[in-house]
Amino acid sequence: MHSTPGDDQHAADCGCPRTADLDGDGIAASSRRTFLHRAGALGAGAAAVGLLTETPAYASTGGAGKGNGGGADDDPYGLTTMVPAPRGTWSPDPENPRFTVVVMPDTQYMFDEDRIHPVPMEASFRYVLDPAGRAGGPDENIVFLAHLGDVTNNGLAEEYAAATKVFDLLDRAGAAYGVLAGNHDVSGTDQRGSTPYLDTFGPARARRTPGYHSSSPDGYNTAHVFTGGGRKWMLLSLDWRLSEQGFAWANAVIADNPTLPVIVTTHEIVGADEDGAASLSAYGQQLWDGLIKDNDQIFLTLNGHYWPPGSTVLKNSAGNDVQLHITNYQDRYYGGAGMIRSYRFDLNRGMVDIATFSPWIRELVEKDEANALAAQELELTSKVDYFSMEIDFDQRFAGFAPVPARKARPARRMLLPGTLAYWRFDDGGAAGSDVAADTVIKDQTGKGNDLVLRSAPGTPAHSLSWTADHHPDQPAHAGLVFAGQGNPVSGSYLQTVDQAPINGETFAHGYTFEAFFKVPSDWDGGRNGWSAMLSRAGSAGQAGKNGPTATAEEPILTLSLSSSIELQWNVYPLNQNGATTAWSHLLQQEQWWHVAVVNDGRISKLYVNGCEEGRNPTSTAVGLTALGMPFLLGGYQWAGAINQVFHGTIGDVRITGRALTPGQFMNA
Repeated sequence: MHSTPGDDQHAADCGCPRTADLDGDGIAASSRRTFLHRAGALGAGAAAVGLLTETPAYASTGGAGKGNGGGADDDPYGLTTMVPAPRGTWSPDPENPRFTVVVMPDTQYMFDEDRIHPVPMEASFRYVLDPAGRAGGPDENIVFLAHLGDVTNNGLAEEYAAATKVFDLLDRAGAAYGVLAGNHDVSGTDQRGSTPYLDTFGPARARRTPGYHSSSPDGYNTAHVFTGGGRKWMLLSLDWRLSEQGFAWANAVIADNPTLPVIVTTHEIVGADEDGAASLSAYGQQLWDGLIKDNDQIFLTLNGHYWPPGSTVLKNSAGNDVQLHITNYQDRYYGGAGMIRSYRFDLNRGMVDIATFSPWIRELVEKDEANALAAQELELTSKVDYFSMEIDFDQRFAGFAPVPARKARPARRMLLPGTLAYWRFDDGGAAGSDVAADTVIKDQTGKGNDLVLRSAPGTPAHSLSWTADHHPDQPAHAGLVFAGQGNPVSGSYLQTVDQAPINGETFAHGYTFEAFFKVPSDWDGGRNGWSAMLSRAGSAGQAGKNGPTATAEEPILTLSLSSSIELQWNVYPLNQNGATTAWSHLLQQEQWWHVAVVNDGRISKLYVNGCEEGRNPTSTAVGLTALGMPFLLGGYQWAGAINQVFHGTIGDVRITGRALTPGQFMNA
């Protein structure tokens, strides 16, 4: 608990020793003898508990509401309870890709000799333990709480006797949490031996918490493992000052769990300037050199001690980012008001969203009991207290826990009942080579719906080539790169042979069309927009379609990309005299996608990556109009002539004569 390294701000009025007063262990020289004497004279046993129960200030005094206190009680809210809450149930969802790690920094001013004010911490713990109160909120799934040290102000047994009653709330609920010692809890390194802190928060207590993994032999360092998003994570609660033995233990416990991402929590690593730009302290540099930089598993460190809050990002020895954050609010109203910071992991989005707030003040505001100063501290929303980190977790953790690539699946496994055509491109030429003019892409069903090469007039070389690039969930690990365009039209495409049975298929009982595709970075809406991945030769006019939604020159079936890279399914059903259309949202370039269009014989739905889109038609659409003409892969006709050729990569394509569920799609 200090201001920024080298900064004397707050030193005089917060009880925080100036940097010049420290001689290595964080205890001011002028107060160390008193600290050691009192710590040695008081045990954490019956004598301290007796002192606690005999001190009137620790008893519940009722609610003073908005008043300024009165009489012998100086607490403005008249609340110093430490009243046990009912036993709760700790039951986070370990598979949910959204989960929260809660961080609580320096709470020393709540446990400072006879100044015992635990109610803000109690409210924070109630928040952590109350899933009903958080239902539907961003912290609905809290998996761990990490305290960052300086639990107490003087390391006295009577202070721990008060603090332990509050932590009993977590113990009774069976919550997963970690505590570590700060410079106001202990002095010296983790080889200091017995202290009131260790008597209170040593291995005997830690091993009763869910996820406890191990402790260092001295008892001051603890490893925890929790599950979030279906994977295991390690969190280290490290002492204020690691000894040589402490460094060895921390490095060993990481090495013994080589696939686990690691969060390091300790009391001091970085400090920040007034703009929130953080840098390593002298001891932080020791931690960086002796533990963090060479352990790629460590991706995040959290510490208190200094203020103001801030962060920095450093590159480790593997060239990967390590986020280093400082969070501490003891200098704010009511000793920080039990302020907590939520690290809200969202593995689907690849984001960690950080928020800082006081559950205690939230309770007061809800009861209309917050005074003016408290109301201002409800939630902190500056750039250093409310922000997000973008992390590609698979990429960041690939060096020690790579996600195994999905193996290719044989064609026979993709031939579900009702499969009419299935095309894949893993039996072609070498990656990067051109598709030869006489190439025939066999229909894997054996039904004769084979594909042959066609080119627009004047098409240059290298307009269609083989590639090993593929969607990670694609059955075949190969695709075709189309270098087509319109205005003027150029490029090569594929089409079914004239005798292909699927050319006359009307799909009267339903269908599922599927394809994998990727749009390149050089996609141009004016040149490449409205090109089709899959279409059907023959126009609406030829089919006699003349309804209000009919366009005589357009194809009777097309799965296209708009100039803004939206999927469009535009078809002429058997039971309509016009077209019916489904749309996707805007899609990104340089990313593989899977599209499926499903019709159950009545309603059509478009899916992207197995997720149903919102712009699907509700009108009844039965079957698909057929003129006995070919399907085109990568080609698009207007008024019966090739008008546009696809620009991008296409992977496996499958057509099934019935409605499939998302669990039956090729990417499932």
